[in-house]
Amino acid sequence: MKQLEALAREAQSFSQADAQGRTPPQSGGQPAMTEQPVRWVGKNAKPQADALTGDETEVARVMQICNACRYCEGFCAVFPAMTRRLEFGKADLNYLANLCHNCGACLHACQYAPPHEFAVNVPQAMAKVRMQTYTDYAWPAALGTLYQRNGLTLSLATAGGLALFLVLAVLMAGGLFHAPMAGNFYAVFPHNTLALMFGVVFGFSMLALGVGVTRFWRNVSPGAASGAAVAEAAHDALRLRYLDGGHGKGCNNADDAFTLWRRRFHHFTFYGFMLCFAATCVATAYHYLLGQQAPYPFFSAPVLLGTAGGIGLLIGPAGLLWLNIKRHPQQGDAAQKPMDRGFILLLFLTSATGLALLAGRDGSAMALLLAVHLGVVMALFLTLPYGKFAHGIYRSAALLKWSIEKRQPNKLQLGSD
Repeated sequence: MKQLEALAREAQSFSQADAQGRTPPQSGGQPAMTEQPVRWVGKNAKPQADALTGDETEVARVMQICNACRYCEGFCAVFPAMTRRLEFGKADLNYLANLCHNCGACLHACQYAPPHEFAVNVPQAMAKVRMQTYTDYAWPAALGTLYQRNGLTLSLATAGGLALFLVLAVLMAGGLFHAPMAGNFYAVFPHNTLALMFGVVFGFSMLALGVGVTRFWRNVSPGAASGAAVAEAAHDALRLRYLDGGHGKGCNNADDAFTLWRRRFHHFTFYGFMLCFAATCVATAYHYLLGQQAPYPFFSAPVLLGTAGGIGLLIGPAGLLWLNIKRHPQQGDAAQKPMDRGFILLLFLTSATGLALLAGRDGSAMALLLAVHLGVVMALFLTLPYGKFAHGIYRSAALLKWSIEKRQPNKLQLGSD
């Protein structure tokens, strides 16, 4: 134990010296190892800054201590991936931070966690760097910075502003209340207008996410992906495998008690979102391939899929918001709460306004309900590349890298996979 603590203190001194710009201490008369920062790769990639940020330096310090301990090696993918490294550059830190699912198990198992002098808090340190990656890889970069600083305000302001704009458009076109239209949305906004509006917004979101994750992927240099690696990564991502705490009992939230509710609410949210997306795709196929135009009856595939997805998007975000409010401060980064809650509220409002529109589509307020719903949906898609939604994309990429990496020879042989 004394040897372990000596190694951990030496690792801590390396990070502290590096962060302060001093020469790291030497031991045994051998030259001290120095950090070689990782740069962007790719023809048109912009190089990253040479120096690590304060949050990255903290993760490097924590990982060096964890590398000397190895107690949590079987908890999740972060720790076996860590053992394949002796030094941690920017790309390594971004990769490990996005591989972390913030389950909290390692915090409660760690003998060096606060109030110990080493103050090892892996979930909190990883969360800070994870948030930084959303900004570092964001495109355009200015939007990523703006959302990071004002996530909750920006989400609600965007949704309110777009909804108000559409409400005013409806008001100028003939009034917010009207004779029942039998759910004919295209009598309020023509189909081509809606397709153009949402096509542009959705296309921009996918482009921004694609640019960001491509830059991340190139920077972490994953290597070639085999079919087995892709299948394993997809399996782990869809099941949210690492939200089980490494032992199947779940995450820690408000205290050291294990709970599976975080995993369950994530499943409600993710699969609710995917069901709503499937409803949109099926309705598009009905319109263009079968020549069947909306409104569709309640027991049609688009409405049933959308209703099931909407219910999931009420339960999941409501549960995640409750857990977010109750979560212990040491389990994550308090600065991210506005961004997290902004995304959660947009998901919840998207579902709530959509279900309200379904319930009132045959009434005289259908145009008003439609305008509000469309405004919230547009705000959700505009903010997707810069908020909490991005973590699912980057985390899936990190899981794929780990699936590739674990199939490669481990030259260090410092720990088991």
